[in-house]
Amino acid sequence: SEKGLNLVKEMLKQADITAENMAPGTIERLGLDYESVKKINPRILYCRVKGFAPGSVHERGLAFDMIAQAAGGPISVTGWPDRPPVKPGLSFGDTGTGMLMAATILGALHERNRTGQGRLLEIAMQDAMVHYMRTCFATMARTGKPATRRGSKPSAGNNAPAGLYPAKGGGPNDYLYITTSRANPEHWTRLMKLIGREDLIEDPRFATGDVRVRNSEELDRIIGEWTSQHDKREAMEQLIKIGVPAGAVFDTMELQNEPSFEARGFMQHVKHHNGEDKMASWPVRVDGKSVRLKGAPALGQHTEEVLGNWLGLAAADIAALRNEGVF
Repeated sequence: SEKGLNLVKEMLKQADITAENMAPGTIERLGLDYESVKKINPRILYCRVKGFAPGSVHERGLAFDMIAQAAGGPISVTGWPDRPPVKPGLSFGDTGTGMLMAATILGALHERNRTGQGRLLEIAMQDAMVHYMRTCFATMARTGKPATRRGSKPSAGNNAPAGLYPAKGGGPNDYLYITTSRANPEHWTRLMKLIGREDLIEDPRFATGDVRVRNSEELDRIIGEWTSQHDKREAMEQLIKIGVPAGAVFDTMELQNEPSFEARGFMQHVKHHNGEDKMASWPVRVDGKSVRLKGAPALGQHTEEVLGNWLGLAAADIAALRNEGVF
């Protein structure tokens, strides 16, 4: 409504930052595009998040997380080489784009506080995904071919042993990721000693990084024979103890119930208007402590507070706007 738009414009006059990710053309039809907003607040940081960038042949296209992952490359390198591509399990088309914008906002805000200059900050979800594909582009530069799907193997394809190995139990996530670095030959030696195969350390089939890559199938079978005799946690601890990079595959239930996460404040109980939930905190610790989480506000929870304290509207005026259906 016209009254609703006027309220938004009044808030924008005082805002440090505003962000929009509406369908292409929507914000312009509302008269809230950057050029219009800049006229009423030259200091504002105006953030635009779209599926595709201005000037892209697809700039009018609608996009969600999975669209960005398809058009930006991640889906092309996820899955097995002899099967169709697969969407990654994480929604980093959404989250990954937002994190890049958040970091940019912090830099722009620091500059604005120093210079008084507002900025138009734009990011396309497709571009964000291309940014995260940088190691795949490095592989292409090395091989001269498009980066391929490699299942659970490293994308570069030049390191062995590396990959997922079955653990005792046979459950859907009873696996262990083990890798050895070509830059540290001791990883290879330590691993072979642990699994009781010292005879393979200087075996011509496995003595160097290059031949291990060529004979990786046989090597994976040998390592898998050892891992399948051990619980994934037990195997992980043994490998950590001798200095070989390893990680058991943990699912969401295992992670949420991991005692050490809650003990150090990373996994927290958060109260929300819909109840209480247990969730991971911000992963960066500050002065040795995890950041305490608060429940997100309900939709419209602070409308009256914003209109009253920020715009100075009287309670009667706010009530009238509510009765008119403005919000």
